[in-house]
Amino acid sequence: MEISCSLQIVNGKQERNWNNMRNLRLDLCYDGTRYKGWQRLSTTDNTIQCKLETTLGRILGEEIEVIGSGRTDAGTHAACQVANVHCNSLMPCEEILSLLRTYLPEDIGVYSCRNVSERFHARLNAKTKTYVYRLWNSYEPCVFDRKYVYRDPEPLDVEAMREGAIAFVGTHDFSAFCANKNMKKSTVRHISSFSIDKVGNELRFVVTGNGFLHHMVRIMVGTLLEIGKGIRPIGSIEELFGGKREQAGVLVPACGLCLTEVTY
Repeated sequence: MEISCSLQIVNGKQERNWNNMRNLRLDLCYDGTRYKGWQRLSTTDNTIQCKLETTLGRILGEEIEVIGSGRTDAGTHAACQVANVHCNSLMPCEEILSLLRTYLPEDIGVYSCRNVSERFHARLNAKTKTYVYRLWNSYEPCVFDRKYVYRDPEPLDVEAMREGAIAFVGTHDFSAFCANKNMKKSTVRHISSFSIDKVGNELRFVVTGNGFLHHMVRIMVGTLLEIGKGIRPIGSIEELFGGKREQAGVLVPACGLCLTEVTY
């Protein structure tokens, strides 16, 4: 069967018609420290999406668009990101995987490359995503993990934070936890679980939901830290749903955040 792509007019713009094109699923990981986030930008080519598209384009000999399960912020990491790519090339998946591992920067890794249904869409088909935010809560040094944790040595009431985190679980309007003031789409999201685990000097905020707004996890963590420091009462989180950004807590640094799982 000949694999082809045609152009169609949608809302006055030319868009690709992906029917009959090959669809590849990529399972990825990356250290986001030196990148400006996942999404392709007009001002720089230093994004994860751009690096993948450039490398894949050279490998396959055609223009490539990489669709990710979600956009991670500048400086945010991913232990498990999922993407899909439509292409004309018939190059075997094993060869594509080998070449990606050869030519991608060492801080972007590919676990697997496989053929999937043409209907698979990494973002639209995703059911849940899990993020982990790591906080180093000690004055002791954290040399080897310093790029992957936020260091805040102030004493914290962990039990109060755990009680506060319970309020996030469920379906709520998270407008107060969104950094995009011009958000036109719905700010309602469903959080299925939120736990805070203590591992030595480290606190790990683990949150799973059906989707996340811009900076949402980092603002949620910042709000819980204010509870842990006694700045904000435990029961105040429920009052924030449907509110404004300035009512919620601080935005914690991106370095502690990692996308750890995407389910379909």
